Amino acid sequence: AQSVRKALLSGLAGLLLDEGRLNLDATLEEMAIDDVSPPLAWTGIPAGAKALALVVDDPDAPDPAHPKTTWVHWVLYNLPASSTGLAEGVAPSALPGGTCQGTNDWRRTGWGGPCPPIGRHRYFFKLYALDAALPASLGAATKSALEKAMHGRVLASATLVGTYQKQR
Repeated sequence: AQSVRKALLSGLAGLLLDEGRLNLDATLEEMAIDDVSPPLAWTGIPAGAKALALVVDDPDAPDPAHPKTTWVHWVLYNLPASSTGLAEGVAPSALPGGTCQGTNDWRRTGWGGPCPPIGRHRYFFKLYALDAALPASLGAATKSALEKAMHGRVLASATLVGTYQKQR
């Protein structure tokens, strides 16, 4: 699958430093504490796309020096292909029409903000353009179930990686 040009870039650009670290100003630290999702924006979705999916995860849990699991922060699917982003702190009721929320690793739907127990963690924001909407029977799908359902349906994808370390 080809990359989605400029995907995710414009929304997170204000939160990223040159080294790709999430900006640790008071606003982002407060976003993490208050469990507020970051603003996201994308462009370059292929013309044949019918739906989008978004997964945000952290492969460095619990300790970047000795990672044991990939922690899933957000799972969204069936975003309209015409959508161009998500507002900061987007409420479930404000998601684009038809968007379904999957289950994160807190065993709930919606965004679960970064709260690394130790060290600087990497956060992967992965956007997928799909050739069809996924079946409603997926319900509050986990990342694994979503990846299985997307198999063979991804027209294009883009990944943006940021890092974050709690300020103490």
